[in-house]
Parts: sequence; structure tokens; C-alpha cells
Amino acid sequence: MRADARRNYERLLAEARSAFAEHGTDASLEDVARRAGVGIGTLYRHFPNRRALMSAVFEEAVSDLLARSRELLEAPQPCTALVDWLREIITHASEYRGLARALMSASRDDGSHLARCSGPMREAGSALLLRAQEAGAVRPDVSIGDLLQLTNAIALAAEETPDDPALADRLLSLTLRGLKP
Repeated sequence: MRADARRNYERLLAEARSAFAEHGTDASLEDVARRAGVGIGTLYRHFPNRRALMSAVFEEAVSDLLARSRELLEAPQPCTALVDWLREIITHASEYRGLARALMSASRDDGSHLARCSGPMREAGSALLLRAQEAGAVRPDVSIGDLLQLTNAIALAAEETPDDPALADRLLSLTLRGLKP
């Protein structure tokens, strides 16, 4: 990528992060381009659609979650490690209004740009889940797909109820009770 194209790309990402945090993932892409000092055509050359831009914005956070999952594979309590990771996913999904909904729909569309993020997350979560199942702390019929959908649903519920900051943790605790054998 040429230096000017790279600068445009980085400015677009920075402005998208800011716009998504401020207005949610439905923020105006025209506004993102304007704030980055480029035309909408430049935005679409770098990111062919909203989901491609969202994927690029969230890749850094996903990298952090993936690194955290690798650390947690060494934790002495497999179930606690899985729960800690799920809590971190909920926190991440709550950072941008609309992200939880987008992640839920991406789980059904392997061809979407967000699927690039969800595939590695499934693999990382599967390793943590398997470890907890092998330790006898989680029922064998629990799947990582179900857990990720539940965490996104919890983040969505918390997003819709901003006046109850403890809701996500309560819902996760209720969900986790159903995981035990």
C-alpha cells in the first residue's frame, strides 16, 4: 500500500473507532469518511461495506482476546479460565453499541467480513471449553457456538439496559449455572 493510501486507511480506522464508540456500529460512514478527511469512495476502496470496516476496527480487540485465551489455557482452574474469557468477550462486545447484534448475525454467515474475527474466536474458545469439559466442570453437550451466542446475547441485553450496569454479570452467572454437569 502506498504511503498516502496507508495514512488514509489508518485515519479511517481511527475515525471509525471513534464514531462506533460514540454512535454505535450504525454510525454514518459518510461522517467517518468526512472526519478522516477523505471521500466516501476512498472509504469504500479500503472497506467494501460496513462489516468490512467493523471487522478491521475490531481486529485489534480480537487479537487481545485471542492472546488472553492462550494465557488462560495455562490457568490452574479450567472452568474459571473459560468464565474469565467469556466475561472479557462481553466487555468487548459492550464497547460499541450494535457490535453484539452484528457478531450474532456474523455467526450465521461464514462469508462475512466479521467471520474473519469469529472463526479464530471459536477456535480459542473451543480450546478453553474442551479443557473445562475434560476437567468435568462443564457438561459435555455444551458447544462453543452456543456459548458465544449467549455471551453476545448477554452483551446485547446489557446494551439495551444501560441503567443496570450489573445486568451482564448477573445474566452470565445464571447462564453458567446451566453449564455444570
